[in-house]
Amino acid sequence: MEISFTFRHMEASTELRSYVEEKVYRVKKYFDSPVEAHIVLKIEKFRHIADMTISVDGNKIKAVDESGDMYSSIDQAMDKIEEQLRRLMSRKKEYRLDNIKGSDSLMSDIETQEGQAESGPTIIKIERLDIKPMDIDEAAMQINLSKRNFLVFTNSKSKSINIIYKRKDGNLGLIETSTK
Repeated sequence: MEISFTFRHMEASTELRSYVEEKVYRVKKYFDSPVEAHIVLKIEKFRHIADMTISVDGNKIKAVDESGDMYSSIDQAMDKIEEQLRRLMSRKKEYRLDNIKGSDSLMSDIETQEGQAESGPTIIKIERLDIKPMDIDEAAMQINLSKRNFLVFTNSKSKSINIIYKRKDGNLGLIETSTK
C-alpha cells in the first residue's frame, strides 16, 4: 500500500499521518491488489479540508470534505470513500453473480468429472478472473506490482487474450493467443 501526503498551509504532523494511515488501512483489507492513496490536508482560514484520492483495481475514488476540525474532515471524507467502495463492490458482486448463473451447467459438469476421475488430479480451487483490456507495457507494470505469477488480459491493440507471467530468471514471458 502506497500512501502519499501533501500538507498545505499547515505543519506536517505525525499524529495526523498515523490517523489517516489507520483509516486508509481499513479500506485495504477489502482488496488483494495494490492500493494507492494520495491525501491532501489543507487549512484555508477557518476551514480544515481533507481531499483524498484512492486508486484500486484501476478505479479512482475521490472524496473531499471540509469542517472546523481536521479530524472530523478526515472521518467524513473516509465515510464517503467507504460508501463509494461499497457501491463498487456490490456492482462487481452483481456482475459475478450474473456470470455464475450463466455457467451453472459448466460447474455441474466439472463436479461430475471430479467424481468420475478420482484416480487422477482433482480441481481444488476454481478462481474467476476479470480480463481487462490493456497494452503489454501496462500489463508488465501490473504484474510487477502484484503478488501473482501471471496475469490474463485482453491486448488493447490486437484484441486477443494474452497471458504475461514471471519467469524464474526474473524476466517476464508473454503468451499471445490466436483463433484459427
